[in-house]
Amino acid sequence: MIASVEILKAARTLWNFHHVYDELVPADAIVGLGSYDLRVAERCAGLYKAGLSSRVIFTGASGNWTKGLFDDSEATTFSRLAIKCGVSVEAITLEEAATNIGENLANVSCLIPEAESIILVTKPHTQLRCKATAQKQWPRVRAMTTAPLTTFEDQPTAAQNERGLFCEMVGDLERILTYPARGFQVRVHVPDRVLSAFHTLRAAGFTDHLPGLAWKCRHNLL
Repeated sequence: MIASVEILKAARTLWNFHHVYDELVPADAIVGLGSYDLRVAERCAGLYKAGLSSRVIFTGASGNWTKGLFDDSEATTFSRLAIKCGVSVEAITLEEAATNIGENLANVSCLIPEAESIILVTKPHTQLRCKATAQKQWPRVRAMTTAPLTTFEDQPTAAQNERGLFCEMVGDLERILTYPARGFQVRVHVPDRVLSAFHTLRAAGFTDHLPGLAWKCRHNLL
């Protein structure tokens, strides 16, 4: 796929908007949200080895993008890579039932109800949605959010190409706009330039990850 200058500009606008990269301090747990992006597991390992927590929780069954991608759950796949990167087996806890961010956080909160602070590690362009969900679903915990330090150009993978990335960012912004009314996330201010970029990409057909469509695609209902 060769995107036009206008499409690339709009996509980069969404990419930058979805970023959070909180300043990190030691926490009760590092929580790696499962996905197709194995760099998240590597980032968790790096934070663990840097001494930011002695506990790492990987959460995820299979979601919109990982059906058939891994032999095991996202959590198990991430944990194996993290161990190869130097995380102690004893430091890792697995949560293998969650299929979306809300379930990730709800299920992990049951594993560590005593936690006062956590570091959430997700894909770069999922950070804002992750943080907004944590602030709604787990408000008493200080949830710092971070991701692999991946550039816009380097983010596409074999599992999620450039088109898939653009669709994912459009779908996540749709959720940021609509999920607060459903009680799933806190409200986030979306600047006009970001809304304009969102509408540009929607009009260009980057709609595969809109709520409802991802489920239908996964079940061959489209």
